[in-house]
Amino acid sequence: MKDPPGAARPQASRVYQARVTRVFDGDTLWVKPLEGGRYRKLRLDGLDAPEICQAGGRVARDALSARVLQRVVTVNERHRDHYGRALVHLTHQGEDVGAWLVVRGHAWAYLWRYSEGVYAEQESQARAQKKGLFADRDAEVPRDFRRRHGPCPLP
Repeated sequence: MKDPPGAARPQASRVYQARVTRVFDGDTLWVKPLEGGRYRKLRLDGLDAPEICQAGGRVARDALSARVLQRVVTVNERHRDHYGRALVHLTHQGEDVGAWLVVRGHAWAYLWRYSEGVYAEQESQARAQKKGLFADRDAEVPRDFRRRHGPCPLP
């Protein structure tokens, strides 16, 4: 049976090595594949870091930058978001970069309607230890921040 026109089709994962060339915020970065080709804008899957103009946004960006900027990472492209960005799991020296960010309190585990998300355990640890964003009882999840303020102005 054929898919109806416009139906979403699952994408196969694509894994490759790349050098991180720019970190835009706590969950968005640019890479240059080592195999060659164009630069790619990626968004870390499974987490939501504060917006760059939001409290904690620059700290999250700087943490991600300190961890991966100009370093070689393994990119696992899983699918695309509604902006066309590749949603990825990123590893550096065998460590899951998303888990690293969340457990240090630089991002929230992304929650789906019926699921806690892949980094729920790391968020629980960061909350229990009051790390980063979780030291502030009033920290606002980015989704709510965007709803109230709109997007951050471009620099």
